[in-house]
Amino acid sequence: MKGYWIAHVDVTDPERYVEYTKRAPAVFAAFGGKFLARGGRSEAQEGRDTPQRSVVIEFESYEQALACYRSAAYQEASSYRVGAARSEVIIVEGMAP
Repeated sequence: MKGYWIAHVDVTDPERYVEYTKRAPAVFAAFGGKFLARGGRSEAQEGRDTPQRSVVIEFESYEQALACYRSAAYQEASSYRVGAARSEVIIVEGMAP
């Protein structure tokens, strides 16, 4: 079954965050990740306030999504996000067809 990253991000330091956005997409691609949503319009209907950015990335499997997050390459890229944004990243398994 597919795996998905669901991320909600509020950028607090745009100059530093851009370094993350330069590095992370190559890591996602290396693990077969495909952006389904990245930024764009959003409006919270329940729960927390609408984050500045919402991102959904699809992977071939839940395990592949976890491997990407846990990889040294992503951890290096994410070091530019930490301190530059408030983020929530949830990895979820897709449903069987």
